[in-house]
Amino acid sequence: MSLTAKDFEVVIGLEVHAQLATDTKCFCSTRSRMPEGKSVGEEAVNVNTCPVCTGHPGTLPVLSKKAVEYAVRAGLSIGCTINSKSIFARKNYFYPDLPKGYQISQFDKPLCENGFVDIETKGLGQKRVRVQRIHMEEDAGKNLHMSGFSLVNFNRSSVPLIEIVSHPDMRSAEEAVEYLKALHAIDTTTGVCDGNMQEGNFRCDANVSVKPKGQKEFGTRAEIKNVNSFRFVEKAIEHEVDRQVELILGGGKVVQETRLYDSDTNSTRSMRSKEEAHDYRYFPDPDLPPLVIDQKWVEEIRSKLPELPAQKRARYVADYGLSAYDAGVLTGSGSLAGFFEQVLSAMEKKGKKKTDVAKGAANLLTGEVARLTNEAGIEVTESKLTPAHLADTLELQLSGGISSTNAKLVITTAWENGDSAAKIVDARGLRQVSDKGALEAVVAQVIAANAGQWAEFTGGKDKLLGFFVGQCMKASKGQGNPALFTEIINTKKSQG
Repeated sequence: MSLTAKDFEVVIGLEVHAQLATDTKCFCSTRSRMPEGKSVGEEAVNVNTCPVCTGHPGTLPVLSKKAVEYAVRAGLSIGCTINSKSIFARKNYFYPDLPKGYQISQFDKPLCENGFVDIETKGLGQKRVRVQRIHMEEDAGKNLHMSGFSLVNFNRSSVPLIEIVSHPDMRSAEEAVEYLKALHAIDTTTGVCDGNMQEGNFRCDANVSVKPKGQKEFGTRAEIKNVNSFRFVEKAIEHEVDRQVELILGGGKVVQETRLYDSDTNSTRSMRSKEEAHDYRYFPDPDLPPLVIDQKWVEEIRSKLPELPAQKRARYVADYGLSAYDAGVLTGSGSLAGFFEQVLSAMEKKGKKKTDVAKGAANLLTGEVARLTNEAGIEVTESKLTPAHLADTLELQLSGGISSTNAKLVITTAWENGDSAAKIVDARGLRQVSDKGALEAVVAQVIAANAGQWAEFTGGKDKLLGFFVGQCMKASKGQGNPALFTEIINTKKSQG
């Protein structure tokens, strides 16, 4: 019987590269971050360099203890065993952004092994994705390809990385994205990584293969390199699965290779044949002694781990009555969860109970704020919007001072210019009218203008309530209190 596309099973493993959020590089004292705390960008090239991280002859690497601490923290946060002894090796290959001609990495003796990340899957509930290892390495520089020549920026050279290697446990692009999101949330919550995917400090390689359902042996895999957004990871894997299935059904064979994903064309293209370990000629770095870890230090790091995303999600649902969805969005990054906590603390200082305002704060953050961060491609903490802005906006909304629609407008304006909520409300005339007499006049005006619909409404067509509230909001230029409008309309209906 001939195979069809539905007869194949997808097998996916991810190799996630997370830049460690240390102030200095992995093997020298050169800063790895800009003074304001952001990762080094393209606007100031080759400023964070020194003879060590640019591979000058005669220089020697000195390992950063803080980088090791962050790597251990990352391992502990996903249940890894921290090996007492690990070895740094030289991974040899030639590329212009690798000035030494090799990358310092770890090969057969990594720092962390045998962890796991639990994810939620559609229809199958919770699934555990096993993590094979986490090893430390240094990042390469960055090539900028011009017409006919290339430039190299070494700012990123030797910035500390961890590579988190999963087992091939994922069976769909959706599962791969959920795993990547879960890992991103853990690493940003623990402060291990900034998690800015656009800047490349959290990126992944996806190993994708297909096999006929029921076959034990995995198919030949292709590796998709350096995908730096959740959406592109999903699209890249989906395209690669389709490509491999189509190739096999057409009588061809999948070759082991490295491919690049092009988001403009939503396609992958061959980059080079997939290297094996022997191609890199790994050998222990003679300039770096074995890394020996004191287990007492490991336990000290463990004792300082913050509340992890899974624990935080459960607490938000239990203590604040949030939905699993809202709790999941809020804990999707450490910065967003921290922002939410600061909003609740600010509301508590205003005399509000956290349990009473948590849902309102969550609605604003998972709604308008999420829209703004997604459009800008940044974390909320990188914007002009502050927890104080959100707390003041929420207080105005809860007290009836502004409508929910105008609350979104206040947030958008504060995001853009950083003005206080009160200043924005006053400058734009957004204060909500809650004077019952004034609103009754508006309702009377709307009823008179829509006599036919009013007759239908009073005759039992209850769905028209929304129409009348909407017309009243329009007539009041969005400043009328919708709850009071609803109350007045229903009272007039009962009165005939």
